Amino acid sequence: MVGIMSYGAYIPIYRLSREEIEKVWGGGSRKGERVVANCDEDSITMAVEAVINCLSGIDRESIDGLYFASTTSPYRVKRAATIIAAAADLRPDIFTADFTNSFGAGASALRAALDAVSACSAKRVVVVASDCQLAPPNSAFEPLYGDGAAALLISNAETAVSFTEKYSISSDFLDIWRREKGDTYIRTWEDRFVVDNGYMVYLREAIFHLLKISGLTIQDVTKFAYYAPDPRSHAGMARVLGLGKNQVQEPMFDVLGNTGSAFFMMLLVAALEQAKTGNKILAASYGDGADAFLLNVTNQTEMIKNKKGVAHYLASKMMLPNYGTYLRFRNLMEWEKTPMPGPESSVTVMWRDDKALIRGYGCKCKTCGHIQFPPQKVCMWCQERGYFEEVRISDKKGKLFTFSLDERAVFALDLPNVLAIVDLDDGGRVYGQLTDRDPSKINIGMPIELTFRKFHEGAGFHNYSWKCRPLR
Repeated sequence: MVGIMSYGAYIPIYRLSREEIEKVWGGGSRKGERVVANCDEDSITMAVEAVINCLSGIDRESIDGLYFASTTSPYRVKRAATIIAAAADLRPDIFTADFTNSFGAGASALRAALDAVSACSAKRVVVVASDCQLAPPNSAFEPLYGDGAAALLISNAETAVSFTEKYSISSDFLDIWRREKGDTYIRTWEDRFVVDNGYMVYLREAIFHLLKISGLTIQDVTKFAYYAPDPRSHAGMARVLGLGKNQVQEPMFDVLGNTGSAFFMMLLVAALEQAKTGNKILAASYGDGADAFLLNVTNQTEMIKNKKGVAHYLASKMMLPNYGTYLRFRNLMEWEKTPMPGPESSVTVMWRDDKALIRGYGCKCKTCGHIQFPPQKVCMWCQERGYFEEVRISDKKGKLFTFSLDERAVFALDLPNVLAIVDLDDGGRVYGQLTDRDPSKINIGMPIELTFRKFHEGAGFHNYSWKCRPLR
């Protein structure tokens, strides 16, 4: 039976309260907060985090494919799934694919993975959905959107959750769109028309049809995890379906926000975190039609509950101090031009150092056993030359040995720029930039982990590599 072998999720550490937004634009006293990606995060880096969490404890050589879904890929022409697969250190001989152009892209990627595994063209496929949406300032979307990612490992063996039925419906209904040219933000029609004639019609039809072919009633399903554009629409769908309060997966609008193509999968992961043996979960997505999936939780569900999921990351947060910081992170204003030249980049350097920069490999001295990152030509401990073996450091942890703060770093969007030296738990050191940190709470000896982030834009392409951050 094809099902979910593992799951993972990722939610950035920063939150922007709706009160801070209303201090700038006025309005009522709306409560709650939305997740905001750090200035060095995007849909690719968040997807990498979710995939690595999903594959914790699983042999990465066993993965046959990776499908990436997003409406905010940093590239128009360049497959983002290949970058994610490399950063997760997967085999090069796997199939990768991007799914985009709709909030339903996550469900499309999931269905494709289910079909591939069912057809035995692959045994294990990772599906990851991630969005980092840009909302127009002072719009209804600005306090509503959130950033995040979720990943599922689809397998034909050792599954904790099996898919028993699926149903999809396609629609060309024009509700949300963004044109290839001229549109920085998404466009939408009048919200009541969109919800009443699009969302309510197609999602309801997909759910009812799935129940019909499954021979189940509403009461037979333990939990419904379904997409909605906003809290009012979500509550309206629950009323239309006749759901009991305990049957509805908490949509997290006040603590997370609508995460676009990743939203439906993040709600599914949240439901799986609380699931028990024998539970039936109905997950449904909306976007250019609707997709619905019926899942049955087996007695092996405990084997996947030690992953970093939605609940873990929701509890780990820092508040943005003000709306201006959010503007700077999202580059929503015209800023003072620096006289300093920008960072230089080279495709040939990226190609030559791919294993270190993207896959996160350092070197381990064969003489003294110390690990070093970035890779060295001469061992920092015993001064042996060129006697190293490659070792992946991206999933290692350590403790902060020392650090420096630069309050005037020219290219840093999140001052001060913090550089750190980290002693790894199994010997050796990592040198790198410290992100997701509160400068007033950096302490020698604090636990540190590695995270895949965007460094800068140079030579017309995105430059990614590994940074350090306080353990989450």
